[in-house]
Amino acid sequence: MREKRRFYFSDETENFRWPAEPADGESVVLRLRAAEGDSFHAWVISSQGQIPMERAGLDGSLPVYEAKIPGLSGPFRYLFEIEDGEGTVYYGKCGLQDTADFANAFWIFPGFQIPEWMQGAVVYQIFVDRFCNGDLSNDVEEREYFYLEGGCAHRVMDWNTMPEPLDVRNFYGGDLKGVWDQLDYLQYLGVEVLYFNPLFVSPSNHKYDTQDYEHIDPHVGKILEDGGEVLPEGAESNHQATKYIKRTTSLVNLEASDAFFAEFVEEAHRRGIRVILDGVFNHCGSFHKWMDRAGFYRDRPGYEPGAYGRPDSPYRNFFRFGQDESYESWWGMETLPKLNYEGDPRLKEEILQIGRKWVSPPYSADGWRLDVAADLGHSPEENHKFWREFRRAVKEANPEAVILAEHYGDISPWMDGSQWDTVMNYDAFMEPVSWFLTGMEKHSNKYREELLGNGEAFWAAMIPNMARFPSGSLYAAMNQLDNHDHSRFVTRTSRRTGRLGADGTASAEEGIDLGVCREAAVMQMTWPGAPTLYYGNETALPGWTDPDSRRPFPWGKENWEMIEFYRELIKIHKNSPALLRGSLVRLLGEHELLAYGRFLGEERMVVVIHNGPSEGRAEIPVELLGGSPAKGLIRLIETGETGYNIGAVRLPVREGKAAVPLRPVSAAIYRVE
Repeated sequence: MREKRRFYFSDETENFRWPAEPADGESVVLRLRAAEGDSFHAWVISSQGQIPMERAGLDGSLPVYEAKIPGLSGPFRYLFEIEDGEGTVYYGKCGLQDTADFANAFWIFPGFQIPEWMQGAVVYQIFVDRFCNGDLSNDVEEREYFYLEGGCAHRVMDWNTMPEPLDVRNFYGGDLKGVWDQLDYLQYLGVEVLYFNPLFVSPSNHKYDTQDYEHIDPHVGKILEDGGEVLPEGAESNHQATKYIKRTTSLVNLEASDAFFAEFVEEAHRRGIRVILDGVFNHCGSFHKWMDRAGFYRDRPGYEPGAYGRPDSPYRNFFRFGQDESYESWWGMETLPKLNYEGDPRLKEEILQIGRKWVSPPYSADGWRLDVAADLGHSPEENHKFWREFRRAVKEANPEAVILAEHYGDISPWMDGSQWDTVMNYDAFMEPVSWFLTGMEKHSNKYREELLGNGEAFWAAMIPNMARFPSGSLYAAMNQLDNHDHSRFVTRTSRRTGRLGADGTASAEEGIDLGVCREAAVMQMTWPGAPTLYYGNETALPGWTDPDSRRPFPWGKENWEMIEFYRELIKIHKNSPALLRGSLVRLLGEHELLAYGRFLGEERMVVVIHNGPSEGRAEIPVELLGGSPAKGLIRLIETGETGYNIGAVRLPVREGKAAVPLRPVSAAIYRVE
């Protein structure tokens, strides 16, 4: 019987819960797959008591038990209690357990329904300044304005220039027109969603120091008339680009940029591509009109006095001030004053209005990615209160908008159906994948040999972190290998620690292993969630952590073999219901070897990752996927050290197992026949 217990299975997908995301008051059918045996009884147990399960049919040769839970109107937490020939065990989100530990229980939040378009979607993240320059007329001018002590804005004339250690003032000219120009390319690749790093008015290239949430920055939008004040050589004043001031010429620029963004979203939607914006609401920039530390808006018609140096400012309590006009800032950075939501209710209303505005016509963005979302406010109570109000405001304006947070660590306090939809998936994707395939921490700060190729450690990290997600949230989570804050994954494959300032740009390209990159891409396209490419992943763009991870896209120097490889993988992902929304089953977790299955209904897929340097074979227990007895595995794609192969190969399945060849540094996707 203990051998048969490995067939026990349930999860929160539509395979085992129907509907998977029930509406408020809707009844739910829960299912549990078992194994053949003379003595098997199961119950659904919860705080509301115990409900017996009845045998309801077969999944192939495996019996399935189910129970109907009448209309639910509040959170429902449950486990399965099982009595078999060996005694009593319990089944929860982390699998079998000896006790009824509700820390690993399944959750139902009636009415919590994640936008279906985001679940399994192929997302492409764009750091706009470095993607493509489509409009030279809106480029930042050399020395257009002063930013940070000791420097002015710098216009980078050579697109192929590498980032500098202090890169925040360097502008390459990437803009929305450039993205528009590349929509054919993005469609060819198979992209379904664009996630933009911040687009709102800001004096930096990263724009996480928002100057004005109300408008798209003209340098990424449109400049119809030059209202800038280029500083004379040697000048270091506090003047900023007056293209951003609401006077005659610059108001035209702001409104033109907003209108151009609306046109861009309309075109993206026409092509079937969604658009997610970056919302930086924990802090703003010291240049923001609410703070106005630089005096940018001082005495300008139409603007109230900013809070800095003005105790009488209507925005004074939007921030926390100390003595000598010091103020609370995020991570101690004076350019990033922290917003004080407890200080003035008008601040909350301002941000809620911003949340509504950009997901509503005429802009009609499809959701928000929320920067450092857990840091907002000065207490957990205020944080959760704000995000509940933000969700209500955004969903009322656009019920199909997604609310996706940046977060590290335990996500469960925010995933109760009243706050975030999902997150950027660091703990249940990026980090375990990076440790297993490269032994590297995501910033390339640390190498841990004991985690490289450690299959047991991989599953030990993945399973409990995945268990913190409601099902729909997991399938909508952004599964990234890297992004604007971390080193590029391809650089991590060298297994070297490094930084731009100490090691230089060339070192980020030394010793890289494209075979490992292909393994990672296979995992990204076959793991539960929304596979999210950071611009340039598909062409193996290298780089140390920020700012080197923000290199310009290498137009004209692309690695087209890698691009075509990603395109093939994306087609496999999009054409497979099992990979989009199916259950995940652990098959193997050994030294330098992972195997897992995905299934939805009768479609079953097997993925094998071999991170070792030698050849071998692995016996894959295909029978654990259930369904009709497998006759064979049909290979869809296989990667190796030097390339990939999409030719079909059939491997026999005998007595529920398949002997799969393992090539050095390889990955393969099979469909069960």
